[in-house]
Amino acid sequence: MSTDRVDISLAQEINQLKEEGRAKPPERIITGYVPPKGDLGPRYRLAGNDKDFIRMNSNSYLSLSNHPDLVKSADQATREFGVGPGAVRFIDGTFVHHIRLEKRIAEFVKKPAAKIFNSAYTSNCGLALAISNKKTHWIGDQLNHNSIIRAMRITNIPSTHKGIFKHNDMTDLRRCLDAVSPDMERVVVVFDGIFSMRGDYAPINEIVAICSEYQDRFKDGVITVVDDSHGIGAYGDNGRGTPEYAGAWPDVVVGTFGKAFGVNGGFIAASPAIIEAVRQKADTYIYTNPLSVADCAAAVTAIDICDSDQGLALLHHLKERTAQFRQGLDGLGLESIPGPHPVVPLMVRDTGKTHHLVHSLFDHGVLVVGLTFPVVPKGDETIRFQVNACHTEADINNIIDLLQKIFLSV
Repeated sequence: MSTDRVDISLAQEINQLKEEGRAKPPERIITGYVPPKGDLGPRYRLAGNDKDFIRMNSNSYLSLSNHPDLVKSADQATREFGVGPGAVRFIDGTFVHHIRLEKRIAEFVKKPAAKIFNSAYTSNCGLALAISNKKTHWIGDQLNHNSIIRAMRITNIPSTHKGIFKHNDMTDLRRCLDAVSPDMERVVVVFDGIFSMRGDYAPINEIVAICSEYQDRFKDGVITVVDDSHGIGAYGDNGRGTPEYAGAWPDVVVGTFGKAFGVNGGFIAASPAIIEAVRQKADTYIYTNPLSVADCAAAVTAIDICDSDQGLALLHHLKERTAQFRQGLDGLGLESIPGPHPVVPLMVRDTGKTHHLVHSLFDHGVLVVGLTFPVVPKGDETIRFQVNACHTEADINNIIDLLQKIFLSV
């Protein structure tokens, strides 16, 4: 037997992606970490390059990945229990650190119970498998993350049991709710807290208020779900995410430990009944090994830091640097999408120009993400900058100065 023929077909499919501009570039390999020095934050080394790079494309908003307390917690847990669980949760793969993390994250997001997963992606899919039945209707924002879209698909419910509302359009959300068949028993309204490509946020207070008006129309009511992966830890007065910022908590909070908390893994936080349904019915929980005890111990420490004066100081610094960067873009007359979140999109609105800018920034030691057609519609081409707490005032000033020079040369 040989894969020669399928190899040819797959190569053709990959070439098609390249021709359409949808193929992923080769992955850069990080080979070194350069600690902060003087008035500059940390830098990174890449394979095949002798530059030191500043990461303006990292989700690690609070810059906790290298925090000595997290490293110490991960090391202690590993020395006590080893590097892997050896089994799924149902077959004696549950360790005390898994339980501690579930209790701690539930407390942090103001829910009575939580269940942890290997990622927010598998969390969303697991939730969908757990709470859907033949009488469930799903409604989502049109700009929801791929994991939410995939979660809605794997429920295998017909297209007539799904609705999509225009991005953050509350009138269109009402339209979707009005269109739900009275035969449905439950409705799930799901949305991102922070939309990761744009840095804007869902008006959760309005969504929750609207959904409450429809609660009595269906046997099991309307369930509101937020994936706040980019909000948890990095948003709100106390870092509790978009619900805290918007002043309203949905019924279910999905999130990650892999962004602001600087570790790995995802979670679902909700009522005890929903969490037990997840434990019993979510394939992405049942049939895969859990997080390592190192990840769990480090994540608990990260949450504790976020809940401390140190965490508030990091959050304050992050807000200051984000405001500094946004003001710098405004001062250069560059277009962005307003908002206080550290995801800061630079609207370039031209594919060729976007590629040129991304390459120019790379040549000057800055890592960013460029989004061009067909990933985004023509005219919406963007460079996504992500501010982290490790960035210094000097770092941000240097980036703004560099952008000025690059744009003058275009």
